Amino acid sequence: MPELKEVQDNFIHHWGTLGNAWGVNRTMTQIHALLMTEKDAMTTDQIMERLKISRGNAHSNVKELVNWKIVRQVIIPGERKDYYTAEKDTWKLLCTVARERKRREIEPTLDAISQCLNESADLIGADAEEFRTQMEELSKFLEMGENILNRLGRSEKSNVLKWMLSLM
Repeated sequence: MPELKEVQDNFIHHWGTLGNAWGVNRTMTQIHALLMTEKDAMTTDQIMERLKISRGNAHSNVKELVNWKIVRQVIIPGERKDYYTAEKDTWKLLCTVARERKRREIEPTLDAISQCLNESADLIGADAEEFRTQMEELSKFLEMGENILNRLGRSEKSNVLKWMLSLM
């Protein structure tokens, strides 16, 4: 029978691989998996020791997870070190990630496309027209994605599941 730590390590490894496939730093997702599956909050030193990573790597990735709002600092009375824990409610996690991806990825891309459309508005020729058409189509697609992420990011589980089922 495997020890819990061994099973947890398998999950941490898999979660890191999954995050990497989604374009997220592997160490960041491994730290997230560790904090998500640990019962108690952990210090940066404990994270470093468990995952065998450097202090700088642990610190910068924990800071980024806090910026993503999926890890939060926990104050433990009488302790001087910073402790961290991850959001354990998977629905809240999904909604938070949806909001953050929209803010970090979709919105800047829509702004860039809008700027490209403005800068190419006065350009003449078939190539310029094709470019604008492509930008407009991409913008429509991303706006649809933005609307979905907006709805997901502010909804309760029951409402979104009903909405998703209605789309099918």
